[in-house]
Amino acid sequence: MKAFVDKKGCISCGLCISICPGVFAFDNDRKARADPCDVPEGSVKSVVLAQKACPASVIDIEY
Repeated sequence: MKAFVDKKGCISCGLCISICPGVFAFDNDRKARADPCDVPEGSVKSVVLAQKACPASVIDIEY
């Protein structure tokens, strides 16, 4: 599983980072980014929760 963030639509609220800091972080432009590696097994539920909670709906998950 991999997570992706559409930076064009990101509103920089940081909710995804607070839910799953092991996968999401801010880049230099204060837009959220996802770790390019596969999501660790222990973070899968948090990534799905972050996707559902994102107010801008810019997180995609590839299974």
